[in-house]
Amino acid sequence: MGPNAGKEIVMAAHQHGVGANADQEVSAADLRRQKIVARSALLIDEIGYSRTSMDEIARSVKMAKPTIYHYFRSKEEILFSIHEEFVDHLLKLQAEHTVSGMTAEEQLQETMVDLVTAISTHRGHSRVFFEHYRELSGPKRALIAEKRAKFRHRIVALIESCQAVGTFRDTDPNLAALGLIGMCNWSYQWHSPEGSKSPREVAEEFWNLLHGGLQAKSPTPANLRGSTSSS
Repeated sequence: MGPNAGKEIVMAAHQHGVGANADQEVSAADLRRQKIVARSALLIDEIGYSRTSMDEIARSVKMAKPTIYHYFRSKEEILFSIHEEFVDHLLKLQAEHTVSGMTAEEQLQETMVDLVTAISTHRGHSRVFFEHYRELSGPKRALIAEKRAKFRHRIVALIESCQAVGTFRDTDPNLAALGLIGMCNWSYQWHSPEGSKSPREVAEEFWNLLHGGLQAKSPTPANLRGSTSSS
């Protein structure tokens, strides 16, 4: 399925706490389930959601079709799991930053690194997350929308914290958060893991651009227009 398949499984296993101390039977089941999700993400990215059948998924993971149905009742359940794993991974990293002792600015920068990195290293998950959201039915879409909003609201809160201490100028924190997320999200269209810049380097370039615009001591509108005083 491609070079990122293993990385996708690692993300899923880490997200669900699968490790050496877990019960072996549960671990085997979880890993099998996550293999289905990770391979399905890559398959959906490759041929599209509508063309991805449970038969195709079974062939891709080299499992019998009844085994797939043992873990997932439908293709949409797999789609939901792809979305949930991706956003839960980002929320988990956000939560870790909250208790890390980093400043609000540092947390914002690391959030950008987290997002660009997840997009770059988990191509299947990220592309499905951005391109097949509307394929989810109402209730499942609402659950993912709630988690997306939670991720964004945490960013808004960090921007507001920076504004409260005077490091960021007074601007709409919601728009600033959307700008931050949008800059990172679009990297799924063009960034290559084999490119000249690593995900962290891309995210830090983005941060420098965004930070320069949000800093409290930014140029005045008159200076930006290049206006001169009248003689």
